[in-house]
Amino acid sequence: MSAPLFEISGLHVAAAASPDAEILRGLDLTIGEGEIHAVMGPNGSGKSTLASTLMGSPEYEVTAGTIRFKGDDIADWPVDERAKAGMFLAFQYPQEVAGVPVRSFLRQAMGQRKGITDMSILEVRLAMMEWMTKLDMDPAFADRMLNEGFSGGEKKRNEILQMAMLDPELAILDETDSGLDIDALRVVAKGVNEIRSARPHMGTLVITHYQRLLDELQPEHVHILIDGRIVQSGGMELASKLEHEGFAPWLEPVS
Repeated sequence: MSAPLFEISGLHVAAAASPDAEILRGLDLTIGEGEIHAVMGPNGSGKSTLASTLMGSPEYEVTAGTIRFKGDDIADWPVDERAKAGMFLAFQYPQEVAGVPVRSFLRQAMGQRKGITDMSILEVRLAMMEWMTKLDMDPAFADRMLNEGFSGGEKKRNEILQMAMLDPELAILDETDSGLDIDALRVVAKGVNEIRSARPHMGTLVITHYQRLLDELQPEHVHILIDGRIVQSGGMELASKLEHEGFAPWLEPVS
């Protein structure tokens, strides 16, 4: 039997600056090819820590457990090795990079992903034009500096463009819906669904507070993260319960 695409087992994580203060406290999660999983939880539950840890952020330290990607334990892999292997993180707050056009950034990133030192400018431009059309993006976007002066919706759409171009095997979306109005959210969700249609084997992990993004993406699996642990898993009915009842049913009563 082949290994799952992605598997977290007994994962404990602390901030690198405070290794005695655990944030994730024994987390288990398995994502198969083509599956879309959602992790939902209140502020402070460990959602963004999970996303950052999975991509190898040095701000966090794995103190116990394993992170396996296509059967390999990647807990000690640096960020660039994870990205080259086919993992992608769409940031909650994408950073501006002064003086670097979107097209140049994507050419460099695609070269790293494909292991090509001098990526063809024409190949990159053709792929960008194809995906910009699918994502309803102005072609002039390619010549703008990366995230400089971008609106919140433009930054998130740019993240989706990067995801499309880099052809990941596992995409992690860290609160991609944060700060978006309903129209911008639908544009971003449409982009994610376009990519998933083109790449049906891609696994997706969506980290969010709200059901509205999940209504657009329709994940097969929904997990509730409370105090660094997954306390319940289910389908979209679990997201609907959250929408109506909030996180109170999963929170320990205050004595």
